[in-house]
Amino acid sequence: MNLKNELRGYAKPVAESVLAILIGAFIGALVLWFSGYDAIAAYRALLSGSFGSLSNFAETLSKSTPLILTAITFAIGARTGLFNIGAEGTVYFGAIAAVAVTQSVRNPLAGILAGILVGALWMLPAAVLKVYRGVHEVISTIMFNWIAFFLASWLALQVFENPMNPNSTLPIPPGARLPLLVKNSTLSLAFVIAIISAIVVYVVMWHTKLGYELRTSGQNPRAAEYGGTNPKVAMLWSFVIGGMTAGLAGALQVMGIPPSYSISQGLANVYGYGFDGIGVSLVGRNHPLGIIFAGILFGALNAGATQMQQTGVPLEMVKVIEGIIIVAVAVPGLLDLFTRAFRRGSS
Repeated sequence: MNLKNELRGYAKPVAESVLAILIGAFIGALVLWFSGYDAIAAYRALLSGSFGSLSNFAETLSKSTPLILTAITFAIGARTGLFNIGAEGTVYFGAIAAVAVTQSVRNPLAGILAGILVGALWMLPAAVLKVYRGVHEVISTIMFNWIAFFLASWLALQVFENPMNPNSTLPIPPGARLPLLVKNSTLSLAFVIAIISAIVVYVVMWHTKLGYELRTSGQNPRAAEYGGTNPKVAMLWSFVIGGMTAGLAGALQVMGIPPSYSISQGLANVYGYGFDGIGVSLVGRNHPLGIIFAGILFGALNAGATQMQQTGVPLEMVKVIEGIIIVAVAVPGLLDLFTRAFRRGSS
């Protein structure tokens, strides 16, 4: 009975998200048409590039992997009443940790655990500043993102640099790499790990005492405290769990993506996933299961962009269309977030 009611509660947000996708796609088609491009051919190419073959679909799933994990970081914070945007910097250190540890312990589990642990540790300063000094998490996490960017760049190019290729770090040793799920693609076991992680977070958030305390602290901290929950402890856990998933995203990105299995050109192949994860979380309504589908949607947009360009649509216009669809789909989740924040502030 509880499962039935739970599924019924998802019907409205799912319907809103589907409607938003259709609206975003329609507005995007109008923009293409008024700009002189064939919208039907462009969208056909986008779908073909994302789902038209096994290799294309594998690329879609591969690109969705880090987005799912960084979106969970933001979603956990949002459910706890926080606006945690520190996933970006945490991804960098998750990747650095995996590169560093696997040079000595050539086992994929070692790299995964290193990314998770370092990710949690990197989030702790922002958590402590929020809980004990009242520093707003948006300010602190933005600052820590910049610290992470320059420190991780130095580590990648000066400490763990590849002597055979100064534009990349030392590669992940073959024994520590994640196996590919589809030959001649970049889809590896990392995608399965990301899905399992999302399911585990769902179980924790909706079916454990800790998850209940996190969510009640976000909805009404005074009521949560009255009920025996310590909102400060809930905030600390929110940052720590979020750091774990973002650090895992960085580790998986270097351990599961061929051919280099390294951090290349500074932080090029791990840059931006933390920020993009915010949009994925909003599209998924800040719910771990919704984030899985939202992540695949974003992965499809990224994977199909190249083929969309082949119809004559320039890259800039492709990004415009992606942005329109993403904004339209994110609006319902954004309204939910603002509504929850308003209720929390007035309680």
